[in-house]
Amino acid sequence: MPRATKPIHILEAQQFSRNWLEKYFFPEAIKMKRLVEVKGVSNQFSDKTVCLLFYEPSTRTRISFQQACIKLGAKVVGTENAKEFSSAIKGESLVDTIRVANALQFDCVVLRSDVDGGAFEAAEVSKIPIINAGDGSGQHPTQALLDLLTIYQHFKKIDNLKVALVGDLKNGRTTRSLAYLLGKFKGVEVCLAAPDNLQMKDDILEYLERHNVKVSKVSKLADCAGEVDVIYLTRAQKERMKGKQKLNGQNVSINEKVLEKIKPNSIILHPLPRSDGFNELPERFTDDSRVHIFDQVENGLYARMALLKMVLS
Repeated sequence: MPRATKPIHILEAQQFSRNWLEKYFFPEAIKMKRLVEVKGVSNQFSDKTVCLLFYEPSTRTRISFQQACIKLGAKVVGTENAKEFSSAIKGESLVDTIRVANALQFDCVVLRSDVDGGAFEAAEVSKIPIINAGDGSGQHPTQALLDLLTIYQHFKKIDNLKVALVGDLKNGRTTRSLAYLLGKFKGVEVCLAAPDNLQMKDDILEYLERHNVKVSKVSKLADCAGEVDVIYLTRAQKERMKGKQKLNGQNVSINEKVLEKIKPNSIILHPLPRSDGFNELPERFTDDSRVHIFDQVENGLYARMALLKMVLS
């Protein structure tokens, strides 16, 4: 039977309005937290089945979505590395795999693509919702939403915050998506702390300029660490680097001197995993009260529950 209504796809961070973030997403994510704390699980979507289709390795995003489905009562079917353990290895195209998921009557596909724009390609042929769980070096909208939720929970606002995006800004998708969301709010300032060869791409700079976000660039985190409210660290994206791109994380990592500069009420975030490429957040700083990386992981559960509820309803 054909589906009567057009599916809601979650493909890119800029598709969300400020009004939606404040009036639906933040409240709904908080409701999901209460649901988990009070009831543990819901049976609201016991008649739904979600397909997790991951063409790149993933730990947090994959098991976070899986747990979100379970908490909402939905069933889950999926593959951890579809690039190697699905018909993709036989040459099957992404769009044909999505057509198969439609034919098998799944209610939603959570897709981690290894190429930029893979989620859009999937959405073009799908009659069921596609949720972009990361597409190459393009975007990671659900990560950006949980990051924004973490910031909002701490400061009770987004307006007028100063945010440092730090590390491999050229190849990382999480900072791109977060930048798109920050541009929805007023008075936000963004400091881009990265080696020159790993600075943010022009499309994000142009977007932030169009949305009146004040942007500064530095090569050393220490140059802005004492001025910002949020420090968002990222790892070196070695798997996306071409040739022998030079890696020098010394100036974009947390150390004792940088930590001394950071304000008491500022927060340090990281999408994880931490890496040895930059060693951007050494283990010895994990328990610092300003480090909220595992709050991000927890909020990922509630954020993804809220998104699944929206697309499955």
